[in-house]
Amino acid sequence: MTHESRPKRAYVETYGCQMNISDGELMEGILEGGGYQIVRTPEEADVVLVNTCAIREHAEKRVLGRVSQLNGLKRDRPDLVIGVTGCMAQRMGETLLEGAPYVDLVMGPDGYRGLPETLARLERGRGEGASGLAAHQGIGIVERPRGRGPQLAVLQLDMDENYQGLEQRRAAGPSAWVPIQRGCDHRCTYCIVPYVRGGEKNRGAAEILAEVRGLAERGVTEVTLLGQTVNSYVWEDVTFPSLLRQVARVDGIRRVRYTSPHPNDVTEALVEVMAEEPAVCEHLHLPAQAGNDRTLRRMLRRYTVDSLLGKIDLVRSAMPDIALSTDIIVAFPGETDEEFRDTLDFMRTARFHEAYTYKYSAREGTPATRLPPEDFVDADEAQARLAELIDVARGIQSEINEGEVGRVEEVLVEGTGRDEGQVRGRTRRNKVVVFDGDPGRIGAYTRTRLDRTTGATFAGTEVEVEIGEPAPV
Repeated sequence: MTHESRPKRAYVETYGCQMNISDGELMEGILEGGGYQIVRTPEEADVVLVNTCAIREHAEKRVLGRVSQLNGLKRDRPDLVIGVTGCMAQRMGETLLEGAPYVDLVMGPDGYRGLPETLARLERGRGEGASGLAAHQGIGIVERPRGRGPQLAVLQLDMDENYQGLEQRRAAGPSAWVPIQRGCDHRCTYCIVPYVRGGEKNRGAAEILAEVRGLAERGVTEVTLLGQTVNSYVWEDVTFPSLLRQVARVDGIRRVRYTSPHPNDVTEALVEVMAEEPAVCEHLHLPAQAGNDRTLRRMLRRYTVDSLLGKIDLVRSAMPDIALSTDIIVAFPGETDEEFRDTLDFMRTARFHEAYTYKYSAREGTPATRLPPEDFVDADEAQARLAELIDVARGIQSEINEGEVGRVEEVLVEGTGRDEGQVRGRTRRNKVVVFDGDPGRIGAYTRTRLDRTTGATFAGTEVEVEIGEPAPV
């Protein structure tokens, strides 16, 4: 096949959260539907898209470094298209094009549906110049210096875009992400998400259920429902608890998870569904963010420490064996040492099985950045608080996991372990287990005794092999 006649090849490289991973699969599906061949390395591609996160400054710096590396490919292949998509692209916009003149395209999360058409316009523009593209409404054009063709910025937010009717190109395996919601109606003062993804947009319940049924028919046995505040989902008369129950009852689906919920929408109705439906896993990620009421008010989280502990009690009363995880931010502007100590005390009271810990990262455009300069915590102090929080969180996790040594758990084999002859799996309670096994059984379920723990993960021994075929990989 000649270069001219072969299909265009595209490579998508994703950074960030589960929603970004799902968006990467969505872009691959859209590109494949538009005639592109998806390849595994940037060296093979005609189009390289770097799918980005904007939650923290460190993530953006990492992406900018990676895009600069990719420019090395462009020096040898001037026709290579480099695009930056996702939340960071939406946040930085044309500023990114100015700072990285080798980038051809920046595209926010609401532009993916038109990705093949946008790339075609970019290719035409290389022959026509920017004037040939200016007529396309909604696309900002920046003239690339030295006559190498235009750059495109596709940054409009669309309140009607929930990606209804589009198919993802999912990675092979037993598990799948199922986005049910995009955007967020909350305005937490530290968070950039509402400004780069827009307000909450929910998909139709019938389409979600049809997608889950299709996944089950392909051999997927575990699905994770995704949304920025996933449990606030509502579509016509279908609430999130109702949707969760229906998904859990789809034939062939053995495990259902969801992330990330907002504590305010953890209701008795939701907990009832979790406790009653066998397919719903005994794990809940509950992002607390802080353990002090004043800090929570300044974050605009709309709950108190007592109400949050009440939610935890509600969940544990209905599901005593549930594993809880959380997100915690330290050094939010204005946080005193005493308030930080309150967060440590909260962690000791709540006893989360796992905690994702961060120090506050200022995101331009969020309300927290407009707080008085004297409120911002010194960088060294912020790092010290983070280190102390990590010690407390890991100590609690280690104590909990040490107490679970000897349990026998159902494990879904997800991949290979680090050592030859080992496989890695996850329990229903979201605990990672490594044990001796055949990599050909990825997608199968088994029962494994938890023999020992490193504090965060387990090493185990398979005690009962389930008869049945693994999921196709």
